[in-house]
Amino acid sequence: MSKATLHNTMRVYHRYLGFFLAGIMAIYALSGFVLIFRDTHFLKRDKLVTEQLKPGLNNDDLGKAVRMRDLKILSVSGSVKTFKQGDYDTVSGTAHYTITTLPPFIDKLTHLHKASTKEPLFFLNVFFAVALLFFVLSSFWMFMPKTSIFKKGLYFTLAGIILTVIMLLV
Repeated sequence: MSKATLHNTMRVYHRYLGFFLAGIMAIYALSGFVLIFRDTHFLKRDKLVTEQLKPGLNNDDLGKAVRMRDLKILSVSGSVKTFKQGDYDTVSGTAHYTITTLPPFIDKLTHLHKASTKEPLFFLNVFFAVALLFFVLSSFWMFMPKTSIFKKGLYFTLAGIILTVIMLLV
């Protein structure tokens, strides 16, 4: 395959993959934006949960049972332990607490970034990563290497790498 043919082939693949990935990238961008604010109440709603747990749980086990890290007991009144988000009756095992959740569709969107190898979304994530890597590499075939646009593009690529490394180190 000649250089001109490889150049044209890469441009065609880059173009159509770019159009295909535009939809996926838009969804990932939206879900990524929401994840940036995951430690705030942005778009979240409070939900009251009443759950029957084992009676007599210690503080660590209670935190695990209600899926709250670093759960701190604020007070104990009789058999009721009170924590910031609710309370737990050590005798009956009944827990009342408030959690914050994203609306269901937005929660599913953010799950794109958190999918593990045990879930079908894993395949989309792997495909997306490989496609983005191809997209990055094929972009270097968009312009002939001796042109000033290509050389400027290399400087912008280097600047992007440097900015990312700096942000990772800060």
